[in-house]
Amino acid sequence: MIVLAFALSLVLLLITALHVYWGIGGIWPGRDVASCARAVIGFHGVDEMPAPFASFAAAACLGLATLWPMALEGIFATPFPKAGLAATSLLIALVFLARGIAGFTPWWRRLTPEQPFARLDLRYYSPLCLLIGLGFAILAVTEFPA
Repeated sequence: MIVLAFALSLVLLLITALHVYWGIGGIWPGRDVASCARAVIGFHGVDEMPAPFASFAAAACLGLATLWPMALEGIFATPFPKAGLAATSLLIALVFLARGIAGFTPWWRRLTPEQPFARLDLRYYSPLCLLIGLGFAILAVTEFPA
């Protein structure tokens, strides 16, 4: 399970870094702010990125989630009991699984119709959320103390 924990943490670290990049004004994967917003936000009529605070808040949450698999595997000391870490991992799993599932619903498609977000979401974002959620669920179940 340590390989899974490292893989989850690495993927989440990269996603965290992207949110920090957007928070400081980065425009990748777009060519300008509007094209970046259409690629990573996708809401109807979006033409600007969220406020830096929103990107940094998302980065903070993702950064904390990045540490969770490592703490659960005992890579570093934590004051939290293993059962609490496992239970929280299950909650993190549910958040990612819910986001991943939502990406395949008609409701989400109506909410986020902008291209290229809609295509990227079906191809990459939602499946990645499902994989991350599944990884957290596996860690939570296998590491939950008996």
